[in-house]
Amino acid sequence: MHTTPATNARWLIFAAAAILLITMGLRQTSGLFVLPITTSTGVSIVAISFALAVGQFVWGAAQAAFGAVADKYGSTRVLIAGALLLAIGQGLVPMMTTEFGLIFSMGILTATGAAAGSFSILMGATLQRLPAEKQSMASGIINAGGSAGQFVFAPLVQGIIGAAGWVTAMYASAFAALLTLPLIGLLTRGEKNPSASPAQATPASISMREQLRIAARDRSYWYLHLGFFTCGFHVAFLVTHLPGELALCGLAPTVAANSLALIGLFNIGGSLAAGWLGQRYRMKSLLAAIYASRAVIILIYLAMPKTALNMYLVAGALGFSWLATVPPTAGLVGKLFGTRYLATLFGLTLLSHQIGGFLGAWLGGISFASSGNYQWMWYADMALALIAAASNLPIREARVAPRAVTA
Repeated sequence: MHTTPATNARWLIFAAAAILLITMGLRQTSGLFVLPITTSTGVSIVAISFALAVGQFVWGAAQAAFGAVADKYGSTRVLIAGALLLAIGQGLVPMMTTEFGLIFSMGILTATGAAAGSFSILMGATLQRLPAEKQSMASGIINAGGSAGQFVFAPLVQGIIGAAGWVTAMYASAFAALLTLPLIGLLTRGEKNPSASPAQATPASISMREQLRIAARDRSYWYLHLGFFTCGFHVAFLVTHLPGELALCGLAPTVAANSLALIGLFNIGGSLAAGWLGQRYRMKSLLAAIYASRAVIILIYLAMPKTALNMYLVAGALGFSWLATVPPTAGLVGKLFGTRYLATLFGLTLLSHQIGGFLGAWLGGISFASSGNYQWMWYADMALALIAAASNLPIREARVAPRAVTA
């Protein structure tokens, strides 16, 4: 059957979004296991928080490393290895009853596997094969896939935990990781070795080392890192500790699962909006607005009564900005440096994102252990959001030319 370039592009974007749906859906529901694991194994909440914090850092570091491998050799082997590692890591968790075991299974194996099937590799594999005018919207659609995963997996995982226990839910998650394998073939079909594809090279076909040296001297690139650090702190804190926060408020575990699902649902709209707006307005302005909105939402949350309805309203508001930072951040990296080494350069910004994620997950556990609540974490999150908003404004970015926008 004859397929047009537009049809191929649609299947390419669909496959990347579907893979991210699974890997992010599994990763963003890890907080639902914290209290059940604590109850059944006796491992402290600080220990589990640290294991998940290690996972936050490993997820970012592995994306930078896998991105470099994918940029040089292609993404197929990276994605397959990731699916297998994610399944093995999830399958080993029920066998681990110590802090070290949880660090190994949840913090290293699972995080490494999820990283190999996440943003930098998927967007690098996709955007390199699309024209520039399609890249912002494609980023938004792929990112929406990850948000849809949170919407799908949060109630599903919580339902399995409630009906059959957390061990069964973890084994089900391991099986779900293997569902990415047939999608990988669809995504990478026709993919060429990037090192043999001069059409995708940056100006003058510079080497990866030269490109990294140029990026390291660029202030705009470091401003992106600072903003993404804050995003990671915010997301990891909520994913890990939102169930515990709502338990302190006297709300049922289903409220936490529903809230995570709503965050994912509303971020589908946020991701698509960010991708669409990125074709029409400066991406740095979008990022500044997204980060500033988080500070406002947190302030409202702290002031409002903690009811299920109010929590759902806050979850929806947070969800719209949740990972809507990804399309404009990836888009700005592509604008600044081209797409040849996008998986590597964007992967490094995700490393900064996950350094923030490490601190958000770990410090949340320490805050709870020392004070019995998460109050000061909310204040820190709000302050960092304002700093992130300000840091994106000096980024150098040309105005968007209206003629470059296509339907």
